[in-house]
Amino acid sequence: MTANPLPARLDQVLQSLPRAYAGPGGAVAVLRAGEVIVRHSWGWANAERRIPFTPSSLFRICSISKQFTCGLLLDAFPDPDVLDADVRARLPLLEDAVPGARHLCHNQSGLRDYWAVAMLHGSPVEAPFGDREGSRIIRATRSLQFGPGTRYSYCNQNFRILSDILEERTGRSYAELLRERIFAPAGMETAFVAADTRAMPDGTDGYEGTQAGGFRAAENRIRWTGDAGIGASLDDMIAWERHIDATRDDPDALYRRLSVPVQFSDGAAAAYGFGLARSTEFGRAATGHGGALRGWRSHRFHVASERLSVVVLFNHLGDAAAAAVDLLAAALGEERPQPGAPVPAPDWVGDYLEPETGLAARIDLPRQGQVRLRFGHSAERLDLQADGTAGAARTRLRPGDGGLWMDRPGENLRTRLVPCGGSGRLDVAGRYACAELGTGLTVVEAGGTLYGAFSGTLGDGRMELLDPVGADVWTLPCPRALDHTPPGDWTLAFRRDAAGRVDGVTVGCWLARGLDYARVD
Repeated sequence: MTANPLPARLDQVLQSLPRAYAGPGGAVAVLRAGEVIVRHSWGWANAERRIPFTPSSLFRICSISKQFTCGLLLDAFPDPDVLDADVRARLPLLEDAVPGARHLCHNQSGLRDYWAVAMLHGSPVEAPFGDREGSRIIRATRSLQFGPGTRYSYCNQNFRILSDILEERTGRSYAELLRERIFAPAGMETAFVAADTRAMPDGTDGYEGTQAGGFRAAENRIRWTGDAGIGASLDDMIAWERHIDATRDDPDALYRRLSVPVQFSDGAAAAYGFGLARSTEFGRAATGHGGALRGWRSHRFHVASERLSVVVLFNHLGDAAAAAVDLLAAALGEERPQPGAPVPAPDWVGDYLEPETGLAARIDLPRQGQVRLRFGHSAERLDLQADGTAGAARTRLRPGDGGLWMDRPGENLRTRLVPCGGSGRLDVAGRYACAELGTGLTVVEAGGTLYGAFSGTLGDGRMELLDPVGADVWTLPCPRALDHTPPGDWTLAFRRDAAGRVDGVTVGCWLARGLDYARVD
C-alpha cells in the first residue's frame, strides 16, 4: 500500500481498481514532486503458479518502450536528421518520398504498420513474427499511405527501424545502450529488453479473457525491439518518474527534450512526438503513453505543471488508460465530466466512406446522448452536443457545408464523409491480388453470404464473415491479430469497370491503408 494515509478519494479509487478493471493482477503508482504517494499491487503475477503481483514483478511495458527508444536516439544523436540516410537504406524499394528519422519518431512516416501488413500476408494470429518476417515486410515497402510529415498514423516499425539503426551506428546492442544511457542513470535497476515473448524471467505472465468468461495465459510469438520490447517493474517505472522530476529544471534533460512541441509539415500542432502523446487532462497539459500487447496493458501520465505522475500496469486486457485517468482525477481533486441534458438523436447516423484513407466510417446510436464511430483502431463513443455535433478527445463529427465532416486533429485530418448507399452486392466474390505486396484476397459466396480471407508469404488467413457497409463497400473483421487487438476492421471498397463488372478492390485499415488489389479470376 502506501507509507502515509491517502486522501479519501484517492484511497477509494485505489481500492476499487481490482474490481473495476478485473483481471489476474495489477500494480499502480502515483507520485507528486518526486515523492511516492501510492505504490500498490494486487492479485497474481502468475495465477497458475500462485506468484503474487508485487511492485517488483517484471512486466512488459509494451509501447511505453517507444519513448525510451527515442530517448536513446536523442542521447546518442541529438539531431535525429543525421540518421535520415540510414532510414533510406532500410527502404530500398520505396518509390515515394522517403521519411526521415524525425518522421519515424513522431509517427508521421507514412509507413504502414508491419504487424497489420502481416495479416495481409495471411499470418495466423498465433504465428511467429521475428527479425526475418519484420525485415522482409519493411524492406519490401514500395509506397506510403501519406506523405511524410503530413499526417499521423501509429506505426510500430518506425521504432524498430530506429533501434536497428542505433545498433548499427554504435556497434552495440539495443539492450546494452538502454542499460548504459537510460536505465542506469534513471535508477531503473531491473529494466531490460524482453525480446523473448514467453513469460517474464520471474514468472510473471499476461492473460487474455474476462472475469465472466475466465482468463488464460496469452500466447505471444512476436520478437520485439524498439517498438515494444522493454520489460520493467512498477519500481522501475517509479524510478523513471522520479528521474523526470529530478531533472525538470535542466534544459538539456532527456524528458524535456522528448516533450518539446511537435508540428506537422503544414505547421499544425501535432499531438504525438518522440514516442510520447501530448494531451490535455482536466485542463492541464500532460505527456504519456499506453502500452498493450496480448495479455498486457499499461499506461502512464506526467503532468509537469503539477509535478504529478501516474503509472498503471495490468497483466490482462483491462482498460489501463481509463484506470490512469481515474487515479489522475483523484490525485488532482477533479471530477470526470458528466453527461449533460439529453440531446435528440441526429439525422446523420449511418454508414460513410472517408475519401482520403478509403476507410469505412460507421456511425450508430449505442445509447442516449452518444453516437458510436467505427473508423480507426477501435470504436469511439462520442458525446452528442446541443449544437448538433458529437465529440470526444480524438474526434469531432459535425454537420456542415455539403454533408457530415469529421475532424481528427491528432492525425491532422479534416474531411467530409461520403455516404454509402445501397445494399451489399454478392457479385464481388472472386480472387484478387495486390502486386505491391505479393498478397491475395479471396472472397467467397457461401449460401448467400460472403466470407473473405487474405493470403501471402506468411500463410492463408482464416475465412471471416464480411459485413456490408454499402453497395460495393464491405468490412472484413480481424477479431484477433499479432498485436493485443486487431488493427481495425479491413475496409474492402470494390470498384467496377465501364460494363459494371467488379475489376478490383482497395483494401485498408487504420494502420495500413490504400492498397490496390486487382481481380484475377
